[in-house]
Amino acid sequence: MTSHQSTQTMKPATAAKKLGVYLEATPAEFREGVVTRAELNALQADPPEWLRDLRRDGPHPRPVVAQKLGVSIAGLARGGVTEALTTEQIEALKQEQPEWLTKERATQAEVRKEAARLRQRDADRAAEGS
Repeated sequence: MTSHQSTQTMKPATAAKKLGVYLEATPAEFREGVVTRAELNALQADPPEWLRDLRRDGPHPRPVVAQKLGVSIAGLARGGVTEALTTEQIEALKQEQPEWLTKERATQAEVRKEAARLRQRDADRAAEGS
């Protein structure tokens, strides 16, 4: 009995998410086709010029914008940022330091601090149980 190995493919939106780029800014041939696992691996290993440009200059998808600003995606929405931003726009926001950004960064810091506290508590409990 022989096994038939099918080629694993994904939608362009999934591939763009895995590559950390904004789908609407990718070339038409990327958006209109399907991406195989091998093609995705090749794009990650040796990114073409368009991919390097998108990663450097944007526009960036919201998860990347949130990460670059040090806030959550929900924090972006609360701040009124609903669209993809370029690196230049992100840097401008960092320079301006609007009130919402300062507040959301503080909120994010508290969330990380609480997560660290809970990890430590769980590690302590696990150590006591051993």
